[in-house]
Amino acid sequence: MSHNPRNATAFIALISAAGLCSVGYGLTQAANWHPQVALALFVIAVAASRMKVKLPGLAGTMSVNLPFVLLAVTELNLAEALLVGCASTAAQCWPKGGAKPKPEQMLFNISSMGCAATVGWRVFHQGANGQTAWLTGALLLPLAALGFFLIQTVPVSIVIALTDGGLVRKVWASIAQMTFPYFVLSAGIASMAITARQHSGWPISLLVLPVMYGTYRSFQMYFAREAAQDNTLSLAKAAAAGN
Repeated sequence: MSHNPRNATAFIALISAAGLCSVGYGLTQAANWHPQVALALFVIAVAASRMKVKLPGLAGTMSVNLPFVLLAVTELNLAEALLVGCASTAAQCWPKGGAKPKPEQMLFNISSMGCAATVGWRVFHQGANGQTAWLTGALLLPLAALGFFLIQTVPVSIVIALTDGGLVRKVWASIAQMTFPYFVLSAGIASMAITARQHSGWPISLLVLPVMYGTYRSFQMYFAREAAQDNTLSLAKAAAAGN
């Protein structure tokens, strides 16, 4: 795929429209409110979203808010889940150090999160309500997380390919290689938190935050090491080319 900013702008507009439709659909599913749980997840997800790591070779970042968004998707109504997911994504995109935010980037990321949360919520609750016979309880969260993963990564890959050039499948493979383990880990942690809530209530399940802080530090050190290795390799190639 060739470098084509105009097509990238059109695609961002398409994702933004899809995100708006997700919000509209979420409002139709706004029943059985959970104000206390929603507020707790909102605060923790926004705080966790500021713990982010730079993905090597890409302009994007990865934060540790995902388990809390998945908890919102499984435990809240769709309007509440969208509020948690979109607010935490906005906090993640907000730059540090007083730099100005990029409205187009924020709009795209928030819209992608809205679409992903809607797909994940629909997959999980359709199975939980018995509307899909072949979906068992053990499959619900993994399938919701998989839908979440695809909706989060494929549009980003398309935008990067349109703006920077390259093949979508290669860009997606690079993103998936770095982020898929995190999605698997997040789904596992969310599953354990749900189990803990069923036995001990919500306070014990919110202990996920310290676990995710440890995960954040681990990914931070890993990606920093990867970036340092890439820089060393680039310097070595440049030196060899100059000889």
